[in-house]
Amino acid sequence: MSRKPLPCDVTTIGIDIGKNTFHLIGLDRRGAIALRLKVSRGQLERRIANVPRCLIGMEACSGAHHIGRQLEALGHDVRLIPAQYVKPFLKSHKNDYRDAEAIAEAVQRPTMRFVRIKTPEQMDLLALHRVRARLVGQRTAVTNQIRGFLIERGITVRQGLTPLRRALPEILSATSGPLSPRTVALIADLVADWRRLDERIATVSSDIEALAERDDSCQRLMTVPGIGPVISSAVVAAIGNGAGFKQGRDFGAWLGLVPRQESTGDRIVLGKISKRGNKYLRTLFVQAAHVVLVRRPGTARRGLWPWIVRAAKRLHRNMLVIALANKLARIAWAVLARGHAYQPRTAVNAAA
Repeated sequence: MSRKPLPCDVTTIGIDIGKNTFHLIGLDRRGAIALRLKVSRGQLERRIANVPRCLIGMEACSGAHHIGRQLEALGHDVRLIPAQYVKPFLKSHKNDYRDAEAIAEAVQRPTMRFVRIKTPEQMDLLALHRVRARLVGQRTAVTNQIRGFLIERGITVRQGLTPLRRALPEILSATSGPLSPRTVALIADLVADWRRLDERIATVSSDIEALAERDDSCQRLMTVPGIGPVISSAVVAAIGNGAGFKQGRDFGAWLGLVPRQESTGDRIVLGKISKRGNKYLRTLFVQAAHVVLVRRPGTARRGLWPWIVRAAKRLHRNMLVIALANKLARIAWAVLARGHAYQPRTAVNAAA
């Protein structure tokens, strides 16, 4: 039995991605539905191969980047849309075909924001960072559980991993104390788990550092104060060369490092930071800002310290950290987008 040929007047296709089944809605030049199709994952590439070049939209979800690269290889213009930007185009009750129709309508909007399709190299870096983030979270959970058991017996240890690591041998080796033998054995097992997690984190971090050393973009990013192999590789994995943003301000807003705005009429109300976008990357930039504030001499040589001194006169310490994190993010975008290493303002003025 031969398949029904796809219509040739389709200019826009919206694809609702599922685990095994995809639903397609095609629109013609007038915006009317000219195609309604349900295919399996293995059939998608074959069915789209004979369609003339058109605009294809998909939600930026699991597997979308791989499918996007496949369809781009066929010559189509593929664009990924954040799921929250598709929902306003959904009409009436929700089903898979209506989801695909909403995607097809959203992808045509000239002001729509899209997600850049990631390369396989970016996906490798992202996979390493996701594994590292999971291991760090598990280590935090283990150390918090150890602290919980200790504080229930009246033993408190100063905050941080290093003070706890130093205090545990003496606590566990005490012959007489508030800890029962059963609790001592339990905490010893947790310490062993902690040690294994440290080894796993060190191994994954070494892989990330090795990849960062071989990547030119990561090397340029590491010239920015406070940015090392972990942050530089995370930025490259997330945004590539930065072409998905028009300016550094957009990148900072995408990270959620700008105030949330709730304005109406002529009244402008700015609240706390929006915390939108990539939480993992935002956390890394905030940590980088803390490092820059601690290492003052190196920062002064690189030209950031005069700005920090002026900002510190009008901002609380926590607000200063966020402002500096935003500034570092904007500098990082400029380094990626313009293709050269970080040039401190003092160095530029001296050269002039």
